[in-house]
Amino acid sequence: MSVQHDPVQRADFDQVMVPNYAPAAFIPVRGAGSRVWDQSGRELIDFAGGIAVNVLGHAHPALVKALTEQAGNLWHVSNVFTNEPALRLAKKLIDATFADRVFFCNSGAEANEAAFKLARRVAFDKFGEDKHEIIAATNSFHGRTLFTVSVGGQPKYSDGFGPKIQGISHIPYNDIEALKAAVSDKTCAVVLEPIQGEGGVLPADLAYLQAARELCDKHNALLVFDEVQSGMGRSGELFAYMHYDVTPDILSSAKSLGGGFPIGAMLTTSELAKHLAVGTHGTTYGGNPLACAVGEAVIDTINTPEVLAGVKTKHQRFKTKLEQIGQQYGVFSEVRGLGLLIGAVLSDAWKGKAKAILDAAAVEGVMVLQASPDVVRFAPSLVVEDADIDEGLARFERAVATLANA
Repeated sequence: MSVQHDPVQRADFDQVMVPNYAPAAFIPVRGAGSRVWDQSGRELIDFAGGIAVNVLGHAHPALVKALTEQAGNLWHVSNVFTNEPALRLAKKLIDATFADRVFFCNSGAEANEAAFKLARRVAFDKFGEDKHEIIAATNSFHGRTLFTVSVGGQPKYSDGFGPKIQGISHIPYNDIEALKAAVSDKTCAVVLEPIQGEGGVLPADLAYLQAARELCDKHNALLVFDEVQSGMGRSGELFAYMHYDVTPDILSSAKSLGGGFPIGAMLTTSELAKHLAVGTHGTTYGGNPLACAVGEAVIDTINTPEVLAGVKTKHQRFKTKLEQIGQQYGVFSEVRGLGLLIGAVLSDAWKGKAKAILDAAAVEGVMVLQASPDVVRFAPSLVVEDADIDEGLARFERAVATLANA
């Protein structure tokens, strides 16, 4: 028997919620695979993936099973204790990556907060308080806490909240010479997204990440990769660093790690992890049994040759059709990205119209994202059916055609 709820509508948002979001005019109420239905019963194809979160689509049977089974056993105990799902998920992340140790939390911002605090603590313990500087990239995005917006290279997110955290500088992404000029013996960490997500779905050059690794080694600094958006199979490898064969010292993960259930993780080595001794850092819900049970089902499902190979195949299906749309309507100058994190860069004639394209696509029944006003972003389920790709892109093309003929 289903629970009867009080009716709500989109207008209620403007009465009860803090106005820091501007959600769409419709309210999704149900999802299955790569399809979503709103309150009116209208069906949409989901190429947004909850902003690169719904890595296995909606209501994936393995995730539903893991969550419901765990819900009948244990919800929460805090980190005064440990729990079985957290230990199982940690072991699987360690077995699949460079890491020896895992710290669980609730979000990408928390994972990055832990990564940046660890980097500074390691430098403090080993070299003293002067070695605290963090080098990050312009147009980067690392979360919404004060520390993470300060490290993120977008002043629009960090301005207006009082004094910023000091000791952070920003350099152009993919600029090796700027990186060489910035890193010094005072640098405690270089923080990079292997694929800039919010900054426009811009993959790093291989030589750039290699140079970052070499410079960090030279100056006793740590290389931190923010894989909150690029991780958990989205690039076609479990983590994007594997695509480049450049190994970080610290890695942050979230978004797809829980497939829609909130969870984040910081991965690192035993040698570095020891600097976060008992009491130095923590979080109430980190390692929550429900979240970790779902995360275990996510990694078990994704980390297979079949799924990861499928991501690369589906990337090409998206890219071929998007390039065709771009040429036909003069809308895109480039289609870039790795795996199923794809950015369609708007041409000069369409600059600034990513939001208009997003809105028109929703009218046609397909959900997409923007990554800056000049890039339309696609972050669908990694197991999206080919038929859904084709139908969704047909709807997307109709949206572009409508705007082009307006």
